[in-house]
Amino acid sequence: MQDKTQRQILAAFLVILRPIARILLRFGIGFREFSEIAKTAFVDVASSDYGLRGRPTNISRVAVMTGLTRKEVKRLRDKIDRGEETVVIKATPLSEVLHRWYSETDYTDQHGKPKQLPFSGEGISFSSLVRAFGGDIPPGALRTELKRVGAICEREDGTLEIAKRTVMPSGLDERLVMALVHSAYPLLSTLAHNMNPDRVSESWPQLTAFTQSVRKSDMPRVRRISSARLGEVIEAFDDLFMAYETLNEAEQKSDDKNLVAVGVFYFEASELPPDVSW
Repeated sequence: MQDKTQRQILAAFLVILRPIARILLRFGIGFREFSEIAKTAFVDVASSDYGLRGRPTNISRVAVMTGLTRKEVKRLRDKIDRGEETVVIKATPLSEVLHRWYSETDYTDQHGKPKQLPFSGEGISFSSLVRAFGGDIPPGALRTELKRVGAICEREDGTLEIAKRTVMPSGLDERLVMALVHSAYPLLSTLAHNMNPDRVSESWPQLTAFTQSVRKSDMPRVRRISSARLGEVIEAFDDLFMAYETLNEAEQKSDDKNLVAVGVFYFEASELPPDVSW
């Protein structure tokens, strides 16, 4: 039987699952597929987080914790071991070139800002940047694509300058995967970390500002100001992280690399779900 705390937590997850269901249904994914990955997540976490003396949790304990049969636990663990549920996110040549244009000292000025670059020529140029960090993509093709998405602009003298710092993936499916991995996963992982009683003294920052008193006519202005300010915040953190990337790259033998992320987002709703109030 569920106690009061469990019922409250499950009710909160019902709120979270509504947008998840909305996304899955939009992409033609039903409950059967969602149930399979949900069971996989339960088995993976129960196996890795609750083992004794550094070893994975045995199949019987995982079955008891998750409510799944031992046969089902074994099937799912075999799938995990084969890497069938692995999601690989790779930087596109577009985003990698823009990132390096901001972070590599050869391509930034004395203030750390991206230089205006000639397309080609001896020394530092857009072509040398692409050859170093754009894989096998020809510089001309990358210039065309960056101009098409509005990431760079070409001046009258032919030099190129950055117009915006990031490039969104072209397809809705790519954007969704990127957002889930780089935004939803870090946020929920922070929540899971902060709710661990063994880590209360090591909580991570988790901040949200909200109001329910904005008039509908003011929403476009609030949205515009919020977008600008959030952009400034995330660029400041990007500068901080790039400084550490540059420092670590100088230490060629260092293998002490850890993932750190800071996420910001804007949200609005005309009405909240019936089972939640702020």
